[in-house]
Amino acid sequence: MQLFDAASLSDGSFEEILSFLRAGGVIAFPTDTAYGLGADPFSEPGLRRIFEIKGRPEAKPILLLVNSIAMAHSVATVSERALAVAARFWPGPLTMIVPARPNVPSLVTAGTGTVGIRWAKAAFATRLLSGLDRPITATSANRSGMASAVTAEEVRAQLEDRLEMLIDGGPLPERGGSTLLDLTQTPPKILREGPISAAELYETLT
Repeated sequence: MQLFDAASLSDGSFEEILSFLRAGGVIAFPTDTAYGLGADPFSEPGLRRIFEIKGRPEAKPILLLVNSIAMAHSVATVSERALAVAARFWPGPLTMIVPARPNVPSLVTAGTGTVGIRWAKAAFATRLLSGLDRPITATSANRSGMASAVTAEEVRAQLEDRLEMLIDGGPLPERGGSTLLDLTQTPPKILREGPISAAELYETLT
């Protein structure tokens, strides 16, 4: 496994990471709530490799990170309500489930026609998205059924024999996933309460 330190990453090493992703590779990297598995969401080999690494059935969807509303629009139909929520809580630990655009592979949506999107504020994730200039997957970097990893050591303990590249961003400030809001339902439904509370969301939604 190749190990990179996010805090001291050279331009050459960063380009190596981008090239690996463009070639269909999968990396583990720090987001704002957990370490994620990153791949090009339009690369079928990369997507299938994620399921292989996690030992996860392809019937489960994969969330995507974006770094702008424009990038969100490239993979999802973003309603006025979603824009209002995004204006208050993005970038931050909120994943919104919204209708996927037809260009999003079924391996990402698991055939649901919807996609989870988040604009993360983590420094390395922001740099990565700017370098790729497209969304990236960020499903949690753990074996299916096990706890999400909030340190590089936890990623290695679960995935070292399966993973080829890991970016160490140090310990993350909070354990647990992002708040998960389904905006495809009326009224919207909070599927998981995380760092952003239900009260904060309902204040924006009503």
